[in-house]
Amino acid sequence: MRRSKTRIDAVMETIRSRIASRSYMPGMRLPSVRAQAKAMRLSVSTIVEAYERLAAEGVIGARPGSGFYVSGPAAPLALAEIGPKLDREVDPLWISRQSLETSAPVLKPGCGWLPASWMYEAGMRRALRAVARADTLVLADYATPLGLPALRHLLARRLAATGIEAPPEQIMLTESGTQAIDLICRFLLEPGDTVLVDDPCYFNFHALLRAHRVKAVGIPYTPNGPDIEAFRAALQEHTPRLYITNSGIHNPTGAALSSVTAHRLLTLAGSSDLVIVEDDIFADFEVSPAPRLAAFDGLARVIHTGSFSKTISASLRCGYIAARTDWISNLTDLKIATSFGGGRLAADVLLTALTDSGYRKHMEAVRTRLAEAREKTITRLGAMGITPWLIPQSGLFVWCRLPEGIDAADIACSCLKDGVVLAPGNVFSQSLSAGNFLRFNAAQSTDDRVFDVLAHALPK
Repeated sequence: MRRSKTRIDAVMETIRSRIASRSYMPGMRLPSVRAQAKAMRLSVSTIVEAYERLAAEGVIGARPGSGFYVSGPAAPLALAEIGPKLDREVDPLWISRQSLETSAPVLKPGCGWLPASWMYEAGMRRALRAVARADTLVLADYATPLGLPALRHLLARRLAATGIEAPPEQIMLTESGTQAIDLICRFLLEPGDTVLVDDPCYFNFHALLRAHRVKAVGIPYTPNGPDIEAFRAALQEHTPRLYITNSGIHNPTGAALSSVTAHRLLTLAGSSDLVIVEDDIFADFEVSPAPRLAAFDGLARVIHTGSFSKTISASLRCGYIAARTDWISNLTDLKIATSFGGGRLAADVLLTALTDSGYRKHMEAVRTRLAEAREKTITRLGAMGITPWLIPQSGLFVWCRLPEGIDAADIACSCLKDGVVLAPGNVFSQSLSAGNFLRFNAAQSTDDRVFDVLAHALPK
């Protein structure tokens, strides 16, 4: 028979969790039993017994007349234990695992990518055949430090179409869009620094910032971009080092940055040491390009990143960073230190696919298909009382508010049992203020079962 968890067990679990998250480091003195009892609102005897049991396990050690100290080397970093303590069902890493690990019959309206059948499969096959016939160096050698010159020239031309002046020598290829942001964080951040993020924002930003052991502060996001007054207050209060955002199609809201908000944001940033990271991974889904901070700023304090995993292939891992020349030089050194030369094959395949005559027509068809899917998704959700925060003009996502009093995490847990993976709002919210929101991927919401399962999960 399984023993029910006691208060002593709860204390031990809390201490282990803090050691796993490195809040308690090796050699660090634990709070006194009286201080811990007061903080956890438990009896001193409960804390004493918990400490003694942990000492018996070797997790902590007692020093006569001094107290209890954390034993051993630093615990392996457990990202799930860092930051606000969420139910595992609504933890960003858990959501990612569900979307990536589940089998084909599971529906994924909460994931962040197109169905495989919507991707540029024909172009990928043509590109793979073409590259397979290429010089042996393409198939076997490391890439140059900045990455394939021809692809960087193409990216420079594509960025120019959105007003961003970035010559090829100011563009560095990476293994993915996520690696691009990770390298920037390694380059600019120290543990304990503060980073501003949109609230809500792409949930893996939260997980990545946990890994860098920095403090994330959420800025409320409006239909036109970040709340400027909240941004001003955060600059004054926290002296942040970075601000990470999407200024094309925003994830998860589907909003777009306005020119007025962009100018105000850059004016505020100009009076501080803040660096802005502009993630532009959904650029090819736009019908009309939104303003880009990097275009207004001239890459002075804005770093621009992107990849093509959402439109060409998620199996083809290749991203990029556009930044100041001196920063690109340092980031290149960092890339070599962490991944050496990088892969050349992916860049060659990507270049071939992007310059294929079918890619433009493919994306036109995808944008049309997405517009139809968004409209149908909004209509079907509306029949259940689930309403969009705004009507997005492009992209995959519809950010929706549930009827009053319904918790998105509860609905997500219920739907998961029936094979539907949803994305509850608090996964995206640093302040945990989006408990009654869900993000729907319209492209992944075309199966009637999504709405049947959701209707069954909603309170009658």
